[in-house]
Amino acid sequence: MDNISRKSTIDGLWSSSGGKSHYRWVVNVSWIILVSLALTGIFAEFIAPYDPYKINLAESLHSPSRNHWFGTDILGRDILSRLIYGSRTTLLVSFASVGTASSAGTLFGLIAGYSGPLVSMIIMRIADGIMCFPTVALALFISVMLGGDLGGVIVALSFASIAGYARLMNGLTLSIKEKDYIAAAHSIGASSIRILVIHILPNALPFIIVQVTVQLGTVILAEAGLSFLGVGIQPPGASWGSMIADGYAFLEKRPLVAFAPGTALMLVAFAFNTIGDFIRTTLDPRVRT
Repeated sequence: MDNISRKSTIDGLWSSSGGKSHYRWVVNVSWIILVSLALTGIFAEFIAPYDPYKINLAESLHSPSRNHWFGTDILGRDILSRLIYGSRTTLLVSFASVGTASSAGTLFGLIAGYSGPLVSMIIMRIADGIMCFPTVALALFISVMLGGDLGGVIVALSFASIAGYARLMNGLTLSIKEKDYIAAAHSIGASSIRILVIHILPNALPFIIVQVTVQLGTVILAEAGLSFLGVGIQPPGASWGSMIADGYAFLEKRPLVAFAPGTALMLVAFAFNTIGDFIRTTLDPRVRT
């Protein structure tokens, strides 16, 4: 979601009935969703009522009941249990890939923005080459090449996201290094490493944090898309994308098989985007004013 669309979302919530209290209510709900996701993923073994991988064909496509709150899938597996374990997959893939991409991209952006024109040109042209491809398409290609397991999905999504962080950090570095306090640090003999770590990186960090928060929602959707296409988390692993793919053929007979993971995916992506907006308005004084 770009800056204009995020700002319009905030302005719409702010100007609607309830104003500031309405926006805070949405943010609070988003925090509840994310905290619930984290707790569910961490304590999945203790929360899930059934083994999410146990096949029981005698209970194939059962409707929601007291024993199976969301019913069962085509193989008789409890949908609620697979949703719970799928949240762990979502957390692992999203945080691992975004953490890797943001760390590597920030480092490359710092080097490109602070080094000479030759180094900057090489790094930025590589980033431009990566960004020529849509993120999901590039991740799809890499995931297929690596075999489509959990590690392959993390590597694919990480590589596809690095360029965005590198370009963002490069622009921030070019802007910050022209400030007067950077010139003052140079005048007293501060080393380049000290200037990068003590002065440039902390001032750029709020923008990186906002990008990370919003990117988490994007990566979750991308991972679900890869799993839906069959090149993400492989069976019998629990993934919301693969659950949607499995339930697609039964939309008329048992729509909850696909709707349950689809709703969970929608809520988590919405929560991450909302929290990203909230962090942006909190850290950016221009938006607050």
